[in-house]
Amino acid sequence: MAIKTHSVRVWDWPVRLTHWSFALLVPAMWITADNSQWGWHMRLGHVLLALLIFRVIWGVIGTDTARFSSFVKGPLAVIGYLRGGYDEKGNKGHSPLAALAVLALLGLMSVQVGMGLFAGDPFDGATGPLNPLVGVMTADWITTTHEWFWWLVFGMIGLHLSAIAIYGMVRMENLVGAMIGGRAEKKPSVSDNPPAQWTKALSALAVSVAIAGWIYAGAPPFA
Repeated sequence: MAIKTHSVRVWDWPVRLTHWSFALLVPAMWITADNSQWGWHMRLGHVLLALLIFRVIWGVIGTDTARFSSFVKGPLAVIGYLRGGYDEKGNKGHSPLAALAVLALLGLMSVQVGMGLFAGDPFDGATGPLNPLVGVMTADWITTTHEWFWWLVFGMIGLHLSAIAIYGMVRMENLVGAMIGGRAEKKPSVSDNPPAQWTKALSALAVSVAIAGWIYAGAPPFA
């Protein structure tokens, strides 16, 4: 017997915009580094930094499904999900397992970008803006780690894409379409996610860009 559903607004535009921006920026960062295009690599890195900051802020003040408090659950919820005791059609946002993937991806990207801020050699013209704040040996270690840490990021992305493909085949849920258009089929009891407030979103973006710009300038003191 088919479950009766209706189209529900699930993802707001800031979540979708940051999601697809990440999907473009991460491979662009790898391509620019692999081709020694350090100027573009560092500029794109700061765009990624601003978006990561924005996603964290939006995860606190954003709409229902954007907020971490709405989808980050404890281990019991994850275990219940794995045992099948979770109603996908009755849930509006991320599942407990998908929430872990979101946190892992944001965390890994943040670590990678953070290391890039301190990485580099002052003599090769490719140094992060915060490189002068650490010693040479520390910078060398950060740079080496920054170079191989990408594989963890890409590994997590690969796992994420595989999960989406399997999820679509097994549960017949079009997760990609929902992240593009913002809507998904849910039970009649599930209501629309409220629309994003432009003033709130643009204020969060302005703060994020200001912080990233300050770091790009080498984090100078305010005095």
